[in-house]
Order: sequence, then C-alpha cells, then structure tokens
Amino acid sequence: MIAGSARQDGTDMTGPTNVPAGKTVLVLVPHPDDAEFHAGGTIARFVKEGARAVLVIATDGCKGSFKHDRATLIRLRGEEALRAARRLGADPPLMLGHADMELDALPAGFLRGQFIRQIRCHRPDILIAEDPLSRTAMHPDHRAVAWAAAEAVAAAPLPLVHPEHLAEGLEPHYVAEKYYFLEEVASANKIVDISATLEDKLAALAEHTTQVEFLVEDAIRQAQVAGVDLAALAGGSLVDPLQALRWAVRAQAGMFGEHAGFEYGEAFRYTRFHPMIEALLEDR
Repeated sequence: MIAGSARQDGTDMTGPTNVPAGKTVLVLVPHPDDAEFHAGGTIARFVKEGARAVLVIATDGCKGSFKHDRATLIRLRGEEALRAARRLGADPPLMLGHADMELDALPAGFLRGQFIRQIRCHRPDILIAEDPLSRTAMHPDHRAVAWAAAEAVAAAPLPLVHPEHLAEGLEPHYVAEKYYFLEEVASANKIVDISATLEDKLAALAEHTTQVEFLVEDAIRQAQVAGVDLAALAGGSLVDPLQALRWAVRAQAGMFGEHAGFEYGEAFRYTRFHPMIEALLEDR
C-alpha cells in the first residue's frame, strides 16, 4: 500500500494500491496531448506496475497551430501522439479522427456509442477520462468527451444498449474503477503519487512539439493584446517553450502532491461502485 494522507474534511487523498499485472487501463481524451497533460504520470505508473494502457483520442488536433496548415498539423499530431504513447509504455493510440473543436457538432449520442464500443472491445478494469462535473472545462471538446465517457461507462454494461455489438462478439462490460482527472484540487478525492514517473510524463509531453509551441505562442499573443512584455518578464524560458512547459507541469504536480503528502501528484475524482455496494464492501 502506498503511503498517503487525508484532508481535514476526511476525504481520502491516498494514492491507489499497486495495479496487478494483466489489468487494462482505457484512456478517453479529446486531443493528442490531453492524456499526457492530465494523467501521464498515472498512466506511466500503471504500466510500470504491469497494466496495459490503451489511449483513445477523439480528434485529430487540426486547429491548434499558428504556423502549420491543417493537413500538416494532422500528420504531425498523429506522429507526436504515437511517440508520446511509447514514452508512457502505452499501446499505439487509436485516433477516432473527428475534427478538432467540432465534437459538439456530432449527432447526439454518436461519440458515446463509439466509447461504448471501445469499452466492450478492450474490457478495461480502469477508465481514465476528464471529469464531467468539472467547473473549469471551457473547451467544447473536453466537455463533449467528458460526458460521453461517463455516459458510456454507465451504458456499456447494458445488453440492450447497442445490441448490434453482440453480433460482433462484443459483450457488455462494467468498468470497476473510474479516474476522472481535473484541475481543481478542491474537487479531488484521490491524488495519485507520480513522484517516480514525473519524468516519464515530461518526456511524453516533450513529444508534443506542435502543441507546446502553440501554447507558448498563444500566451505571447494574449500578453501582447494586454500590453504586457511577456518576453521581458519570463526571460529565457520563452526561448525554449519546453522549458516553460516543464516548469508549469512541475509546479502543478507539486501543488497536487502537497495535498496528499507526495512530492508530485495528479488529481482525480475516483469512483467505483454504487454507494450501497461501497457500504457493503466497507462492512466486510
């Protein structure tokens, strides 16, 4: 068991026990870099503990650039996603290929159906996705994937939901453990200790060159509109966008870890079973 701590309000912030070899972790995210940004340390840790990790990426990431054309960006982001998954020890990612910034335009229930298929295909023990209850998700793709993932988890065990899957040999499946990542630590009930895998997370993020460059360029452009000389304030960190990213990721992971007595952590809203079932487990 990993050492941890509890907050003063009684919420358990302890990291998980080791993941037994042979378990499958399914990660559902909107963009090629989201798994690494929000849960890269946790994914790398689970893989090192013997789990198989499968990343499903809903979009092609075709909008996030100030310098590449659409076709070039799609190609680059796919290549980067593959290299990043390798850094985490995950399987080659499955990219559903929807257009970036357009998931909210899909037919109702379409993305949920795709996720149900992935759950029944891979039969994961653990699911990682963005928390649909998050109050900070401003990107429409993030909201769409978060809700579709949560809905898919609820529907995947039901045989009358997409019964055509049965003809393909895809049986209903219940995902026992859900790790919904978030950015506001106040909503977290579990912090995963990633002190030993932070460098794996950073190495995976470093593969997303186009996204790192885009995020820094976006910050510079916003500062210019605000009349702030960001280059003068940040100094050399803007010369190397990856250096800026490393600083930001370390700072956030350090803040999360501090809440649970770890050096570095990632924050989640963790759920397993219905509260009644959880109560029965506690009574045993």
